[in-house]
Amino acid sequence: MRLGVLNRGYGPGTKMLFAVIRLVSRHPVPDAAKLVFYRPDFYGARAKEFTHEAMRGPSAWSVGDRELMAAYVSQANGCAFCVGAHTATARQAYQDGPKVTAVLADLESAPVGDGLRATLRMLGKLTGEGKVGAEDMRQVLAAGVSRQQVKDALAVCAAFNTTDRLADAFGFAVLSPEGFEAGAKYLLKRGYR
Repeated sequence: MRLGVLNRGYGPGTKMLFAVIRLVSRHPVPDAAKLVFYRPDFYGARAKEFTHEAMRGPSAWSVGDRELMAAYVSQANGCAFCVGAHTATARQAYQDGPKVTAVLADLESAPVGDGLRATLRMLGKLTGEGKVGAEDMRQVLAAGVSRQQVKDALAVCAAFNTTDRLADAFGFAVLSPEGFEAGAKYLLKRGYR
């Protein structure tokens, strides 16, 4: 069930911005953008800052790695909108669609390094079970992932566990493949601010 609240309640400046986005992209404004502009004082401004830092802030993980983490966590949550958005963004960031598809189809046989595989495995467990233990972290560290990389991956996980739940609660419309590709291009150029 879609909550219609995201279709109203915006000021003139935001309405103008949405019109420009529709004109330039030739696609509807994604509900994710509508959500952050709906109550910027309550949720939007803080969410944009946190997500931007997790996804584009300094990290040993590449942008492609973090977008793949977002897609993987979103797949574990069953969030169709976020899977589509971050799969498209990871594909563009890596310039390697088959790699992204392989990870989402079968992590264990996908062509990724041991550190990323161990990290994605841990994020999937955390998302699915709501907890991980010391042994899970030892496995990630043993795969060559630094403690800072673990923190960075957990920030991505936190951002997308929140976003996935909001996307499903509000019933975000799933975009066309072209819409997801346009959104990915924007995210890679501008980030999450």
